[in-house]
Amino acid sequence: MADWDTRTGAPYVTAGADADTRDAGLRSYMLSVYNYMASGVLLTGIVAFAFAKSGAIDVLFAVQENGRVSPSLLGWIVMLAPLGIVMVMSFAQRSLSTPAMQALYWIYATTMGLSLSTIFLQYTDSSIAQVFFGTAAGFAGLSLWGYTTKRDLSGWGTFLIMGVVGLIVASIVNMFIGSGPLSMAISVIGVLLFAGLTAYDTQKIKSLYFYVQGTDMMGKTVVMGALTLYLDFINMFLFLLRLFGSQRN
Repeated sequence: MADWDTRTGAPYVTAGADADTRDAGLRSYMLSVYNYMASGVLLTGIVAFAFAKSGAIDVLFAVQENGRVSPSLLGWIVMLAPLGIVMVMSFAQRSLSTPAMQALYWIYATTMGLSLSTIFLQYTDSSIAQVFFGTAAGFAGLSLWGYTTKRDLSGWGTFLIMGVVGLIVASIVNMFIGSGPLSMAISVIGVLLFAGLTAYDTQKIKSLYFYVQGTDMMGKTVVMGALTLYLDFINMFLFLLRLFGSQRN
């Protein structure tokens, strides 16, 4: 595999007079991505906690006797809304303005908060906090490695995406058979897959800077990069929560 420049994330090139400017632009770009991503996660967490602790959550979700959460019709709409928003952002990003992309991102983070409020019905607050901060530490380390490594991680893409597809299929199957060992295996594999995606996506987002710098796609790429890392973080958090979260009695 080719060596990659640890500062730029692109294959090694001859240094030029604009190297410092290029590096400063890259740092600003990546900082914007991380700021959007972290702000989105924070917004989701605040909305999830506030909604779960209010009586309004009963309108969307109910806890059954076996401990499973059952969504109402409105609850299903709220749960499926983020998928629709992601599809709009992905397929219409060229026609949408940067402010429109930003607005959709904040709407997405808010609806995800409503959807994820159910974790406060299933797990104790302390275990959610512990898993969250553990995920944050792991995510930071993985993303930093993806940003600084000289290895070209592009070869990981196909394997990781195929793994996610297989994970989705296995999760759907397990919804019907309810296997405990399969659920455990899905959670472990899920953590590993999204750990790999965190590093892979970080390097990919970094390399995109050199294609969009100075264009009107820069702002949109920042938002989409933040959304990608947001999804990596949230999925890794949820799989870790299934493994280490303490169920409410």
